[in-house]
Amino acid sequence: MPTLLITGANRGLGLNLLKLYDQEGWTIHACCRNPDSAADLKAVADVSAGRVTLHPLDVEDPSTIAGLKIALGATPIDMLINMAGYLGEKALREPEGLQPFGVTDYDVMEKAYRINCVGPLRVCEALVDNVEGSDRKTIINISSIVGSIGGDNFGNFYMYRPSKTALNAITHAMAINLKDRGITVIPFHPGFTKTDMGGPTADIEIEDSVTGIKAVLDKVTIADTGRYLTWDGGELPW
Repeated sequence: MPTLLITGANRGLGLNLLKLYDQEGWTIHACCRNPDSAADLKAVADVSAGRVTLHPLDVEDPSTIAGLKIALGATPIDMLINMAGYLGEKALREPEGLQPFGVTDYDVMEKAYRINCVGPLRVCEALVDNVEGSDRKTIINISSIVGSIGGDNFGNFYMYRPSKTALNAITHAMAINLKDRGITVIPFHPGFTKTDMGGPTADIEIEDSVTGIKAVLDKVTIADTGRYLTWDGGELPW
C-alpha cells in the first residue's frame, strides 16, 4: 500500500484526513509536536495494526525535521502533506481575530511565517528524496484562500495572509523545479472549516472537507503540478 506522511496530524483536518487514509490501509507517518499527549492520534495508531507510526515534529525547530529524516531513512513517501499551520493567538470569532489593519502583532506574524511558510519548505527539502523514491511522488502544501492575491476582496489577516501567499510562491517554484523529477506539487485550499482555527461559524464541516480533499488528491497527477486546487475540486487564482 502507499505511504503517507502528514504534519499537524494530532487534530482537526490532519487527524480526520489521516483516518480516511488509514481506513484504506495506507502506511502512515503521523507528525505532531507532542505525540505522547495526542490522545486522539494515539488512539488511531493503537488500532492500526502497526500501519500508523507517530513522530515528534515541530516545524519551527529544524532539529526535529532532521530527526524525522533520520528516523525515516530512505523510506518512500507517496504523499507528503504539510498540514501544520498557525493562524495567530486569537480565534476568528474573537475581537481583532480577523487581524485588521492597524493592530498587527509582528511577533505573531513572524511565527506565522515560520510555521506556515519556512517550516513546510524545510520539510520538503529534507524529504524530497523520499518522495522521489515513491510511486506517487506527490507533495501537498495546505494553503488557504486568503493566500490568493487575485481572489482577495476582503482584506484583513495581515499576520496570517502573507504567510500563505509566501507558501504559495514557494509551492509554485517547487512545482517548476521538481517536475523533471516526476514530483507533483500542489498548494491546496481545504475550505473554511469548523476546526479550532476556523471556529464554529465556519462554512464547512470537517468531515465534508476531508472527504472532498481526499477525492481531489486521489485524482491528481503530474499534469496538475502547480495548480492552486480546492477541497471541492475548484481552482483559485494566484
